Amino acid sequence: MAASTSFPEVPGAAVPGYRVPPPAAVDLIAWPDSFGTRFTVLVDTEEEFDWGAPLGRDNHSVAAIAALPEAHRRFADRGVPLAYMVDYPVATDPQAVDILRGVTADGTSTIGSQLHPWVNPPFDEALTPANSFAGNLPEGLEAAKIDALTDTLTRAFGTAPRTFRAGRYGIGPATLGLLAARGYRLDSSIRPGYDYRAEGGPDFGVIGAHAYRAGPAGAIIELPLTTVFTGLARRGGVGLYRALGRVPKGKGIFARAHLLSRIALTPEEMPLAEVLEAIAVALGEGLRLLNFSFHSPSVAPGHTPYVRDAADLAAFHQWWDRVLADLERRGVAPVSLDEIIAAGSHLTSPSP
Repeated sequence: MAASTSFPEVPGAAVPGYRVPPPAAVDLIAWPDSFGTRFTVLVDTEEEFDWGAPLGRDNHSVAAIAALPEAHRRFADRGVPLAYMVDYPVATDPQAVDILRGVTADGTSTIGSQLHPWVNPPFDEALTPANSFAGNLPEGLEAAKIDALTDTLTRAFGTAPRTFRAGRYGIGPATLGLLAARGYRLDSSIRPGYDYRAEGGPDFGVIGAHAYRAGPAGAIIELPLTTVFTGLARRGGVGLYRALGRVPKGKGIFARAHLLSRIALTPEEMPLAEVLEAIAVALGEGLRLLNFSFHSPSVAPGHTPYVRDAADLAAFHQWWDRVLADLERRGVAPVSLDEIIAAGSHLTSPSP
């Protein structure tokens, strides 16, 4: 489909560079003792594309979805449910939908929404980097794209999705209200400690890793992708990390000296040893719910920069084997998004 000739600076558009506000202490979710310490795994279930090229609307394959059953089995064998956050090209491919129906027949894995606005109709915006963050679009257009995706997933899987992720973590000031109005209960569009303003995206610098209530009347559970600062200077957090970014090679020097590293819980670009350290730090600081993530094309070689060949795929699986074994050793149990929604539905007290 051809890109629209309209401009991003249209009435109602959000200003690029949205700074997501921090939650109030009362909105942090204090999980009950019965919840224990848990972890979840979200899969950005999407088309393949050239990660080094400008984003485009056309010619996107979903061939890597065929490798999902084998990857799913590895998690299922350990009792780990997966949350497949599905975007429009996958949701409109009959073979991909059949595969996803099969893997979610386990009764605990779930289907959620992932909005890639550049491949999700209606296409009433210019194809620009800023417009690849859906939260930058006019509210009516963002709503129309969410509706198109929600309706497509409902038809494909027979149930309306309740969980959402904005592709590229492209949340905006209107997003949570739009989701709440459409019956969504959980969002995972926030990546703490990251700043995408240079590309026109949001800034998550003041958001921590704890789940919290958000949106109108706290209707949405916000479940950030867990990010942890490790190293001797980790108390400096995002402020120090950003300051180091203004010093030539500052981040690398501090990381190699084991002073400060920013670690997201994903096998993509995050070394195993550093993730195991991040898990220990997060649990030591009292985080009760860890949120892991990866992209579905990474389960087959050659579709992402993280898994280029068979050796990378073997390393990807080994990463998960080691991480899941470490979580089991520490008594951190898997949890589905449905269980998270149920557990968080009636909790209002702040976290410690």
